Amino acid sequence: MTDIPQTTTRPNRRGFLGLAALVAAAPAAAAILGPGAIPASAAPATGASGDDLPSYAPVPPSAFGPALNADGYFVGPIKDNLYWVTDGFYQSMFLATAHGVVVVDAPPTIGHNLLRAIKHVTAQSGTPSTVTHLVYSHFHADHIGASSIFGDDVVRVGHEQTRRLLLEAGDPNRPAPTLTFKERHVLEFGTDRLELAYHGPNHTPDNIFIYAPRQSTLMVVDVLFPGWVPFKSLAVSQDIPGWVRAHDTAMGYRWTTLVGGHLGRLGVRADGDLQRQYIRDLDASTKQTLASLDPTPFFQKYGPSGNAWAIFKAYLDTAAQQAAAPVVDKYLGTLAGADVFTVDNAHALFESLRIDAGALGPFGIRP
Repeated sequence: MTDIPQTTTRPNRRGFLGLAALVAAAPAAAAILGPGAIPASAAPATGASGDDLPSYAPVPPSAFGPALNADGYFVGPIKDNLYWVTDGFYQSMFLATAHGVVVVDAPPTIGHNLLRAIKHVTAQSGTPSTVTHLVYSHFHADHIGASSIFGDDVVRVGHEQTRRLLLEAGDPNRPAPTLTFKERHVLEFGTDRLELAYHGPNHTPDNIFIYAPRQSTLMVVDVLFPGWVPFKSLAVSQDIPGWVRAHDTAMGYRWTTLVGGHLGRLGVRADGDLQRQYIRDLDASTKQTLASLDPTPFFQKYGPSGNAWAIFKAYLDTAAQQAAAPVVDKYLGTLAGADVFTVDNAHALFESLRIDAGALGPFGIRP
């Protein structure tokens, strides 16, 4: 028997992370120069070539954040002793107090760079670098999967549902919070405070709002995406009506700076207003499509073969594309990724209208 090599085509994780950092560190160059700006040797082996991949509209320059340093991250002040860290894909924030550091979220893509950022800031400010508290925005691994790097002595804080979900997950990289709350909890450190609040399920059953009133800063993750349309399928949210309502909840806070948990820049109130209008436009277009799209051709095409899944797939795909089209046209060049995820977002909203709101397309109650 001939041995089959096992390592010649395995994607190089370190190479991929280096490539991701390169793109995040120089987004303008990547957008202007295109794929040729990235050496072919730096890319991991895949089953697809560049010619097979779709092309999308350029990213508006306003969507990009600050350049990353040589280690692949950026750290900067929000206001006074509140700081944020990004790798261009994910974000964390931390409060540097006279008694220690309070961190909110530990994304694994930032990983140990979060410790480097804290050490750099506290060395300059002359405050302790010891992390005393780690607040979880929600249980998802992509936002807290580096929690374990802070060791066992840190006080982990989260919603009671976060503790339940993490105990079920049993992930050693995401130890369950030991300090939990049901509706509200305040962490006070001298003149600083972080107000933690649970306003019901949205992106996840446990996603919370973290507000720093002295710094007029709100951190709510996977709801608002400053400069961009929401990630695929409305941020892969588990409760779409709750996620939509979370926009109004977020805008009800008195903040001037938003930490959204994703991508390379902070948000301002105009970003929240813009995304809320995007969702309203998409909702209106989806409802119009639901009222106007005739399901008859889909039943005629696939009904005789008994392929029920084909009926629904063709109908729902067509509905999502029809609902997305005018929204893409309106926001292309204004919100990054309008042509990337709006069809997926329309699909999620369409399904929510059918399932959560009782708009039973492509059928109704049988007479």
